Amino acid sequence: MDFSLTDEQIMFKESVVKFARKELLPGAERCELEAEFHWEAWRKMGEFGLMGLHLPAELGGADADVMTAVLAGEALGEAGVDGGLTLSYGAHTYLCTDTIFRHGTEEQRRKYVPGLARGELVGCMGLTEPGAGSDAGALRTRAVKRGDRWVLDGSKIFITNGSIADVAVIYARTDPEAGHGGISAFIVEKGTPGFTVSRNLHKMGVRTSPTSELVFDGCEIPAENLLGFEGGGFLMALQTVEWDRSALMAPFVGAMQFLIDRCVRYSQERHQFGRPIASFQAIKHKIADLKIFLEAARSLVYRIAWCKDQGRPLNHLEAAVAKLFVGDWSLQPTNDAMILHGGYGYCHEYKVEQVFRDGRLAPIGGGTSEIQKMIISRMM
Repeated sequence: MDFSLTDEQIMFKESVVKFARKELLPGAERCELEAEFHWEAWRKMGEFGLMGLHLPAELGGADADVMTAVLAGEALGEAGVDGGLTLSYGAHTYLCTDTIFRHGTEEQRRKYVPGLARGELVGCMGLTEPGAGSDAGALRTRAVKRGDRWVLDGSKIFITNGSIADVAVIYARTDPEAGHGGISAFIVEKGTPGFTVSRNLHKMGVRTSPTSELVFDGCEIPAENLLGFEGGGFLMALQTVEWDRSALMAPFVGAMQFLIDRCVRYSQERHQFGRPIASFQAIKHKIADLKIFLEAARSLVYRIAWCKDQGRPLNHLEAAVAKLFVGDWSLQPTNDAMILHGGYGYCHEYKVEQVFRDGRLAPIGGGTSEIQKMIISRMM
């Protein structure tokens, strides 16, 4: 198992960091403070080619491997791009676009993937419901076949990009008696009668990423908008776990490098008792803990990307370990980074408090830490 990066991958990651610092950070602070989606940054990411890295060139992608896609997410975090933008990017690229690419018909791919890959369209994925979060099999949104149409009724909650999405991959129950096998996936376009955004939710962190409640009230879509095959939705949703545990975790890993750089610089510049605080053992230990976490988290995420590139079936135990570690074990080092900055760490201008707030999502979104422990123990 070799995680060594090629010269091309190293150069690519460096180019993304430079691009992000120059093109994505301007205006980001205002958007974060006002909880506003950063449209200008989104357009620039699409133009740079980040939205479709792993997709084939004929559909607007770059034919990149999974490791390169992971490096892009890591680079965004390292550059200091806010967690809201990276969350919207991940949900759009991997939970929506990739699902359509992997499971769609040729016609569906040609219709949706190029626009999504270029960032001209925004995508989202709707699985979670008010009564079905960790227990995805309990979802109650229904889809009933009527002639050449499917009719959707129900609601979704905590949907990233929900209020700005042009294209949504929605999971609904097509057979109420079939358990997990009775769930199917559908492509629903913005503006479809019966499909509305009920509200946006105000959050502690990732504030530039809109999180919405979606409502389907007699929402009719063409029969050809069924994604994959009827009853295949649950397995389809499980496959997104591969991305959720690798590419979607990568920005959190990159953000740790961002914190390390900030902490090292601040501890060298900040003087107390006649010397830089970097000379105190307590500060040294905090910075060391940041580095230890970074290396361990990076190895776990890289391992999943490597397995995918090797064509190995993903071991869900490995994926759960990576998700749990990045989510739970990042809490202490990010807290330490904020405390290291003292009063400045509690203020917005140094951005460490923003990384702290954004990182609180990691143990919750994409499967809670408790669910990861259930998966780990069950597979053991």
